[in-house]
Parts: sequence; C-alpha cells; structure tokens
Amino acid sequence: MPLRTAPTARQRRLGVELRRMREQAGMTAPQVAEQLGGNRTGITNMEAGRFGVSVERIRALARIYACGDQPYIDALASLAEERGRGWWDDYRDIVIKAAVDVAEMEHHALGLRSMTIMHMPGLLQTEDYAKAVFAAGIPKSTPTELRRNVSFRMRRRAVLDRDNPPTCTFLVHEAALRMQFGGPEVAARQLRHVLEESERENITVRAIPFAAGGFSMAGLSVLYATGPVPQLDTVQLDVAHGGALLDAQAHLANYRARLDYAEEISLGPDDTRKLMRDIAQQW
Repeated sequence: MPLRTAPTARQRRLGVELRRMREQAGMTAPQVAEQLGGNRTGITNMEAGRFGVSVERIRALARIYACGDQPYIDALASLAEERGRGWWDDYRDIVIKAAVDVAEMEHHALGLRSMTIMHMPGLLQTEDYAKAVFAAGIPKSTPTELRRNVSFRMRRRAVLDRDNPPTCTFLVHEAALRMQFGGPEVAARQLRHVLEESERENITVRAIPFAAGGFSMAGLSVLYATGPVPQLDTVQLDVAHGGALLDAQAHLANYRARLDYAEEISLGPDDTRKLMRDIAQQW
C-alpha cells in the first residue's frame, strides 16, 4: 500500500483516534502488529494517517482493543469509507492548508458553533466583505491570491444550502458588527445579508454586546464542529499563522464551556437583529 505524502486533516484524525483507542487498551504498536500479522511500522503509518484503513480493519482493531462503544466504532468506520474527493481538494495547492481543513470539517459537521470578535463569520460573509477582509491581511495578497481566497470562501457557503445543512449558532461580538471592512456601504450590505441568513431555520445569530464586558477568549475567534459522536468533535482556532485544529477531549470540554458562557451573555436572536438594523441605519 503506497504511503500518503500529505494526509488530510480528516485522514490524520482517523489515525489519531485509532492511536487513542490502542493507548486506552494499554497496548503497544508491536503487540497490535503481532495480532494483525503485520509490523510496527505499518501500525505507526496507519495511526499517522499515512496508510488508508479499511472498515474491516477498524472493526478488527476495535475487537483487539475490546472497545464496546459501538456508535464510536461505526463513526470511525464511516471515516474510513469516505474515499471520494471534495470540492475543497481543487484548492489544496492554491490556498493555505488550514482553510482547506476548515472547509472539509464544515462539510462533515452535523452542527457548527462559532464566535467571532472582529469580523463576520466566514460562512456568512458577502463577496465584497470577504474581499475587504483578505485585502487587509499582511503580507498583502496579489490580485490572483485575493481572487482565489474569495472564491474559496464563497464556495464554503454552499454547506448552508444543502438538503441537510448543519445546525449553526454564530456568536458575533458587537465590535465585529461595527467594524467597517470595505467601508460603510459594504459593511451595511454585510449586515443586511446576516439579517437575511438569520431567518433560516438552521441558523441562529446572537450578538455579544459591549455592555457584556470582558470574558474568556475575548480576543480569539473559535469554530466548534459537532461530529457524529462527541469524541469526533473538533475545535478550530483562528491564529496569526492561519489556524489550528484541536481534538483532545479536555480541549473540547474547555471550549464547549467557553462558548456556553459566551452564549449566555449574548443577546437573543430578536435583539441581535434589532441591533444589526440599528447599526446598518447609522451608515
């Protein structure tokens, strides 16, 4: 079986979960290899996402590890079954890797919760607003890079239009509502777009007002993707170098709690819409 030179985030995640299952069983890679009739290197490559893993192999590993969590095993088997390319694969060589990982994560998520502080959530951005956000980056994008990044962000929005869209809760700080990326006209059109999107059954938008004061993660944008089982949830953080994915159970619990608190101090959907209308009218 040929080695993958660049496993995707989803392929790496499957390997991570297989390693966790082995470690929880208290087994070493050589011990597993002996039972499977293989070698330690094969187990190591499998757990690094460099080897593909069949559904049969995953279920065999679950038996070896005495894992009795059937929904978790079934979810891992589903990960292994996904062999096709996604639309995001067409962008792997032309946008940053972190952006491709986010699009793949959003596509497979059952639910999404995000908190943004200084800009609108990516899935709710208009083309002009997204262009202004990317144009503000350092180093400056070339016209070609700018066009590709905006195109990619617009393609991401399709996840909201599919037959079974994820349930989304977008927590947006008032600072982001008032930040005029692209100038007042672009910003006002962006607010009106978010108002329209907030009327969808699967989308909830809640503003965190200035009056709420300080809170944990006040300077950090967060995206929490819900998987088919809680163990396969993922957190994505916006950081200066592009983004980071977290999947340790302690991290997941930590960010769930922080998002819960941010939601508690946010305005309700109706009050949020009123605030956005008031801001747009000022421009």
